[in-house]
Amino acid sequence: MKVRGARILLECLKEQGVDTVFGYPGGAVLNIYDELYNFKDITHYMTSHEQGAAHAADGYARATGKVGVVFATSGPGATNLVTGIANAYMDSVPMVAITGQVPTSLIGKDSFQEVDIVGITLPITKHNFIVKDVKDLADTIRKAFRIATTGRKGPVLIDIPKDVTANLAEYEPIEINKDDFNLEIEQASLDKALNLINESKKIVLMVGGGCNASPCTEEILELQKKLKCPITETMMGLGVIDGYYEMNAGYVGMHGSVAANRLIQKSDLIIVLGARFSDRVISDPNKFATNTKILHIDIDEAEVSKNIEAYTSLIGDVKKILKEINEKVENRDANEWTEYARELIEVEIEKKNRDRSAKGPIDPHYVLQMLEKETNGDAIIATEVGQHQIWASKSYNYKNPKTFITSGGLGTMGYGLGAAIGAYIGTGKMVFDIAGDGSSLMNINELNTIFKYNLPVKVIVFNNYSLGMVRQWQNLFYEGRLSSTVMYPETSFARIANGFGIYSNRIEKNEDVKGAIHEFVAHDGPGLLEVIINHEEMATPIVPPGQSIDNMMLTD
Repeated sequence: MKVRGARILLECLKEQGVDTVFGYPGGAVLNIYDELYNFKDITHYMTSHEQGAAHAADGYARATGKVGVVFATSGPGATNLVTGIANAYMDSVPMVAITGQVPTSLIGKDSFQEVDIVGITLPITKHNFIVKDVKDLADTIRKAFRIATTGRKGPVLIDIPKDVTANLAEYEPIEINKDDFNLEIEQASLDKALNLINESKKIVLMVGGGCNASPCTEEILELQKKLKCPITETMMGLGVIDGYYEMNAGYVGMHGSVAANRLIQKSDLIIVLGARFSDRVISDPNKFATNTKILHIDIDEAEVSKNIEAYTSLIGDVKKILKEINEKVENRDANEWTEYARELIEVEIEKKNRDRSAKGPIDPHYVLQMLEKETNGDAIIATEVGQHQIWASKSYNYKNPKTFITSGGLGTMGYGLGAAIGAYIGTGKMVFDIAGDGSSLMNINELNTIFKYNLPVKVIVFNNYSLGMVRQWQNLFYEGRLSSTVMYPETSFARIANGFGIYSNRIEKNEDVKGAIHEFVAHDGPGLLEVIINHEEMATPIVPPGQSIDNMMLTD
């Protein structure tokens, strides 16, 4: 039986297990939305802007492990997805973006709302397609999902001209096999890695975002217990290992913990698990772990020795590789290295849990401590980008994978609210967006989305009337020249939330934090809490530009 291309698209999404789509309608996708009108197997969430839809698909994918799917029309609709696609690409998030295009007869003629979105997104997708014949549509969609979910995950774009969604073709459903992708581990490489591990005395495990993409908490803990070594994380690896685990030193890098950075620098072997050695982790590459060998385990061979030279590597799924290593690695007793790590970690835990309830200006760390207490650490935390992102990474404990959702590689202000929407829709769990005043203004229109669908997504806005992280850098490294970072006159985010019909509150004193957080968490429905903080508050520690990661500025 022949059906329209739009119907083929939706049936193929159903084949792939898709039941949720985010998007925004427009002329070039009207046939798709017309089919969606009576298609009961997929729920569509209309955001307030296409960028918000892309971030929602991203957050949905991170929180669930499924593919996030987003629809947008041609021209400005498609270009509004670009930041969200780039964000997913940088953080290896599986996403399929489906854009409408002008009819095939009008392509290349500067038609109304025509743009070459395939050309634009070529550098920020794993692959992209334009489908010019409806007979190719089903196979293209299946290929797109396979590419997005195999190997190193990432976004794929499918551009579909309007006449293709209107034209008729035969559709034959198929059963999707999602378990046939495999990378065999080279025995010689495995033997070399095992010898290296057994010969090393001061080992550190570095847990990256790949361990959230392919959850392997059990395997990491088994290896740590055998080696009696400390664990460090990248920011993207938060949640894989409980932050209060006795040998978890915290995350490494520019704003990492003193314990993690010192352990990395003093180690003789770093076993890197699904991390890519970004500049925010290593700072000056010539000063990073200069006397240390690297065993790099990753799904993407292109990441090996790209930024830091690896002594050896294992390419494949980190979970599978760890199982192989755990079967053969030698068990060892606790030693001086183990005790040194424990001492550093104990200091970090004391700093994290110190009493911050003193009266006076609000301490942002205290806000997050109280949020963790009220939620029992069981919430999903999404963040925008800035100082608040660093505070959220340090003062809320993540004890489960896929519970810290942030823009790591691209550093996208305005990411968190859309991501929080997607995370809630995908999981139904408590979700909070930790934001700053600058980031909040980027996509504040998505407050309308949480109001419209009555989603119990809650936003905490740390308001210091400035672009806090940029201001911090100007104060520390630019002799206090505050160029375009002070945001006066004051904006009231509580009043803005009220305008969207959302519960809100505003606090200015530390003694009001405990009660306000209790009320905020208990509120049934969407909400926004505006937290007024001192504009001189900093995100510390911080590694100055060009320094080694153990040369940190600790002033709070």
